[in-house]
Amino acid sequence: MQRRHFLRHAGATLALASTGALTACVPAGTRSGNRAAPVARLGSGIPELMPVKARPDRITGVYVCTRPFRAAGPRIETERLGDKTVVHNYGHGGSGWSLSWGSSTLALRMAQATGVHELGVIGCGALGLTTALLAQRAGLSVRIYARDLPPNVYSMRASGLWTPDSRICDAAHASVFGDRWEDMARISFTQYQSMLGLPGDPIEWIEGYFLSDDPPGQASQEPSDEPEYAEFVERARFTPRSVELAPGTHPFAQAHVRRYTTLMFNITSYAHMLLNDFLVAGGKIEVREFHQPNDLLQLPERTLVNATGYGARALFGDNSLIPVRGQTARLIPQPEVRYGISSSKVSMVPRRDGLLVQAFGDSGNFNNPDTTPVRAVSEAAVLALARIVEGMRQPA
Repeated sequence: MQRRHFLRHAGATLALASTGALTACVPAGTRSGNRAAPVARLGSGIPELMPVKARPDRITGVYVCTRPFRAAGPRIETERLGDKTVVHNYGHGGSGWSLSWGSSTLALRMAQATGVHELGVIGCGALGLTTALLAQRAGLSVRIYARDLPPNVYSMRASGLWTPDSRICDAAHASVFGDRWEDMARISFTQYQSMLGLPGDPIEWIEGYFLSDDPPGQASQEPSDEPEYAEFVERARFTPRSVELAPGTHPFAQAHVRRYTTLMFNITSYAHMLLNDFLVAGGKIEVREFHQPNDLLQLPERTLVNATGYGARALFGDNSLIPVRGQTARLIPQPEVRYGISSSKVSMVPRRDGLLVQAFGDSGNFNNPDTTPVRAVSEAAVLALARIVEGMRQPA
């Protein structure tokens, strides 16, 4: 996700863009789960946030994914292939995890309309796993076919935030796609509320800070080679509106600071939970690679759900599917860091499996299928985060 995606959410009426976490101020010594809670000096009202150890030598990995963008929005429709029905469920841009339950609900309805009791699911990422679980709950026997399994799927490389309209379609298709988007978002959000408080905290409510030296709406826009994306955040609001913080009420050096609230997916524990639930319920997995549509004719199931993400471009020749390259770096976990940071240059997400750092404002990612990590970019992002941390008021 790039800079303008965050700037548009930094205005007074918008909720969030995509990072972070800070819990309410509580006395020192309070604990939430296994993590130390942030503290505030009594009477000051200013949260004393524990500093991020933002150093390149703490990078444990650099990861690249190709977000599958379609200008018209995700492909959720049926196609006949020989004697089989294929239900497509792919092309969610940067909203795969966020919309997975809703999108998979729509796909399952199409699959059920064929009257079958056995379902094959192609792909084991966010969309494949949720499709398979929903089908099981509906009483179907399900087998997943996939070349790779978690953690070796691109879904595992996402930032892990509730971003239901991130690159979901272009602005020209917003009016046509809006109703379907709202259905998917509402179904998904309801599902996530039922997962709060589960072991491993697969889903959490978190708060974060957007930082800028420019007033809202006046920040300079950097050149972009990406299209104008649809914005649905005000169509159906799921998160609280962001709040502008007055100078002296926060520990940051930036002139303008907004606090926002969102959901965060701890993807490692979340994906493990989904995969385990599928297997415990009797689901089967077959590691297998498909190179052309006719390869699917060899499968025993008469109805299949194609949840291959960007892989559908090669498998089904869907050239409307555009890769949008995204790179993140993971820092050694810091349980005491429970807030997120987002600026025009960098974001930090306080995931439990490692602080996720991503650079913003870089071009050349649209229609770029290259998945080669560029460590220098991530190191620069970590150093940009370090400069923010250096300017923060530190706990006493």
